[in-house]
Amino acid sequence: MKVLMITGDKNMICEGTSAHERFLLQKAQVENLEVVYWGRSSLWVPFPILGTFDVVTVQDPFLRGLVGLNIAWRMGAKLNVQVHTDLSSQSVLRRMIAAFVLRRADSVRVVSKTIESYVTHMGVKVPIHVLPIYIDIERFQKVTHRPHTTFAKHILWVGRFEEEKNPAGAIKVLRAVRNAGIDAGLTLLGSGTLESHLRKESTGLPIEFPGWQDPLSHLETADVVISTSNHESYGASIIEALAAGVPVVAPDVGIAREAGALIVPREEMADAVTKILTSGTRSALTLSLLSKEAWAKAWRSTLV
Repeated sequence: MKVLMITGDKNMICEGTSAHERFLLQKAQVENLEVVYWGRSSLWVPFPILGTFDVVTVQDPFLRGLVGLNIAWRMGAKLNVQVHTDLSSQSVLRRMIAAFVLRRADSVRVVSKTIESYVTHMGVKVPIHVLPIYIDIERFQKVTHRPHTTFAKHILWVGRFEEEKNPAGAIKVLRAVRNAGIDAGLTLLGSGTLESHLRKESTGLPIEFPGWQDPLSHLETADVVISTSNHESYGASIIEALAAGVPVVAPDVGIAREAGALIVPREEMADAVTKILTSGTRSALTLSLLSKEAWAKAWRSTLV
């Protein structure tokens, strides 16, 4: 099987990243896998594509989906559409584009049961495969907890600094926790368009902005991880934290409930975090994930 993948994840072509390692797993499962990055910083023009492929797989059902649909039609190839995001949170226009693309796909891969249900209700009749993003949890399961060098109690938040991830909510939680008498600090691990605003909001608070880094070392010192996202398609950071034994406090988004996070209303997150920091509670991942080899084989099966 010869596969063309159109992605918006530049790390797929950057050696040493987890995305590239995932690409190598996928590449080993097919005769040929070519990846084309098409994102904000890309000058790639979708046409023409050199070579002939049996399957065109696209990372989302929006503009990449439309391009992939056109390429697959021109080649006589099958179209596989991946859905990694919460479609219900998208604009009306994006939902219309998604419906148009998904109804013309030959197969669909989603990363959660919630998204599968939404796609099904859009009238998609082709096979819909549920396969989360591969996460190498073994490295996180080996984490040994140690004290943070600066914070007496360490709260960790991981994600993009964008409205949908609601990083400002993490700052509100920290304020409330400190007002409750807990000497806690916060690490906002990530980057994005809201960073300057977040830095202003954090004035006078013990908050670190290390940028995008491997979360492993931060999980070693974390006493609790919080997710403040308005919505999540999956939530890899939740999986990683729980695999490392770090308790997670989150609203009912993405994989949080199934994975073993403490699910609370957003207005009660600070109270829940305070209780965890006071008690020193640890946690565990309650979700069974596929091994590297099993995941790779499952990915191949989602293409048809």
